[in-house]
Amino acid sequence: MAAVHKLTSDLYEDYFALIAMHSSLEDYGLAYTLNLYLKSNFKRRWKDLEISDNVTVPIFEWKDDINERYWTFFTNKGRGMKTMIETGLFKEDTFPEYHMIAEHREVDYFLKIEQEGSESHRQAEIERTISKLFAIPKIITAYTVDIQKLKSRNNLIF
Repeated sequence: MAAVHKLTSDLYEDYFALIAMHSSLEDYGLAYTLNLYLKSNFKRRWKDLEISDNVTVPIFEWKDDINERYWTFFTNKGRGMKTMIETGLFKEDTFPEYHMIAEHREVDYFLKIEQEGSESHRQAEIERTISKLFAIPKIITAYTVDIQKLKSRNNLIF
């Protein structure tokens, strides 16, 4: 009989914050806008995150060496490859949709910020970031998400 190894949440500590953003911009447009307003340098990963054979999610990342933070920006809605369904005389195109954080289907984008340090320092940095996000005209709203309450938390490990 083979040994079963299980990973528990006790093995690692969460040093990241998750900010939900609502915006009508495309992902590349929002990445450009974030770079302007946050003075960041988000770049799209060479390879998208593959959720399944048909679904991928584009990931934008930035390593802030000065403040020792790792930022990741991604869309909540992954799109699948087109599948054709033949119904009678016509063919119907469908695009399967996947949500990275299923509990927050209404959210367009997430900003994940990994940073070590004291809790009060991290919280102050997150509040400053959210206030900067409110200054961006194309972002409708932004708020923090409690990662401890997420069921789909494992989707954030990439």
